[in-house]
Amino acid sequence: MPIRVLTASIAILTTLNAINFATAAERPNIVLVMVDDMGFSDIGCYGSEIPTPNLDRLAAGGLRFTQFYNTGRCCPTRAALLTGLYSHQAGVGHMTDDKGPNHPGYRGHLNQRCATIGRLLHEAGYFTAITGKWHVGHRDRSMWPLQRGFDRFYGIPEGGGFYFRVKQDRTVRLGNEIFYSPEKQPPADWYSTDAWVDWGLKFIDDARQTDRPFFLYVAHNAPHFPLQAPPEDIARFRGKYAAGWDALREARYRRQVELGIVKSEWSLSPRPDGVKAWDALSDEERDRFDHIMAIYAAVVSRMDQSIGTLMEGLQQRGVLDNTLVLFLSDNGGTAESGPNGRFAGANPGSADSAVFCGQSWATLQNTPYRRYKRFNHEGGIATPLIAHWPRGIAARGGLREQPGHVIDIVPTCLDVAGAEYPEQLDSHQLTPLVGTSLTPAFADKPLDREALYWEHEGNRALRRGDWKLVALKNGPWELYNLKDDRTELNNLAAQQPDRVAQLSDQWRVWAEQSHVLDKGPKKRKLSN
Repeated sequence: MPIRVLTASIAILTTLNAINFATAAERPNIVLVMVDDMGFSDIGCYGSEIPTPNLDRLAAGGLRFTQFYNTGRCCPTRAALLTGLYSHQAGVGHMTDDKGPNHPGYRGHLNQRCATIGRLLHEAGYFTAITGKWHVGHRDRSMWPLQRGFDRFYGIPEGGGFYFRVKQDRTVRLGNEIFYSPEKQPPADWYSTDAWVDWGLKFIDDARQTDRPFFLYVAHNAPHFPLQAPPEDIARFRGKYAAGWDALREARYRRQVELGIVKSEWSLSPRPDGVKAWDALSDEERDRFDHIMAIYAAVVSRMDQSIGTLMEGLQQRGVLDNTLVLFLSDNGGTAESGPNGRFAGANPGSADSAVFCGQSWATLQNTPYRRYKRFNHEGGIATPLIAHWPRGIAARGGLREQPGHVIDIVPTCLDVAGAEYPEQLDSHQLTPLVGTSLTPAFADKPLDREALYWEHEGNRALRRGDWKLVALKNGPWELYNLKDDRTELNNLAAQQPDRVAQLSDQWRVWAEQSHVLDKGPKKRKLSN
């Protein structure tokens, strides 16, 4: 038998044996929930004052990762999450704009050298479904979920941007067909956060009819701006933010230290220069800001209620015990609209309003870290990650400090499903996975990786062990020892130029290999 045929036969048998073994052991269902623009500290079990009892129960029954990362922006995070590749490798290095064939890292949609987790698990015998925000290519239907391997889709191909009524240039689709649109609005009681979970449970029922394990990806648009929530939910939080961001940041930080989410030796980052001291505001300004944050808290609270609906639905169907549930955010809180935020519309929080938290409240949302969405400092890329799987994770209420990244979600799902990642799919050679399975960390063992990398809009970073190299667009490299200083307040670049040079060279090699356009400042030539 020719060597290539023998090798292929062995690979096929290995894959089949892995799948058969997993089937015999009752392969777990997998539910992946990602929220949008939520800061690191915005849920109770990560230090927030916003009541999130359902997520807190999920964490109490499983694990919380304290050093898990996203890419700092919605589209790139989704691309990395869905493919197990860095976003540039998958073709979504920025957003959904297409920079053309000369820039393969920036085509604005998932390329053919990557496979989605929906397709990979479908091939392994899973029923796969997605509800909510797709946002990794929408210009034609070849880019949509069903064409990328999912069995069911109910959501928004183009992205988010609404909660009650479909905005211009958006659609809600069931499969490939328009379900709601600007011309065909949903009923008055429709609210996107609730709808994604309700349809997710319908898809789980479809899966159970096929007697296959299921993978469900719930991609919430909450709590992305424009912030909208039912008035009774907003009313619950009015006045609760009158203490202001300075006092509330201190309170969140203290809770985080008590919970073990951050270490006491990591100082709380100072309030940025662009954000005013709360005591310097007028009464009118304080009331306005209180109202803005009340709307945000209402959106987060309603999202938490949807988690309760989802978990209750899994319990009622008798599948909760053997379902791996993963919850995370796509980036940190956003400073978009500046320190004053936005508070427009006659009825703030309604479908006719435009409310943005802005930089001042985002500084609270990302406690204790610096900067925001779109940046590669910890405030932009740190995310909570909760893992809950009664049958597969022994720990209850545990913490995991192993650094992880959204590129690890696909390898983790394949690992627990007993599935393999193919070298080729539909005659396309696939880029090898760069993520690693998180399952060793479930048992509190180390994860084997050399480094993690970031780039977005010229902002860039590398983490290797406890060392992090990070820079703003066109700015110099900064160097931090995250073991001692994860809030990035003590820049060691001037003291350790050799380490900066070594790590920056390593980052540049990755950038070249991953189709990153902005390679940072050019290397200086040494003089003779």
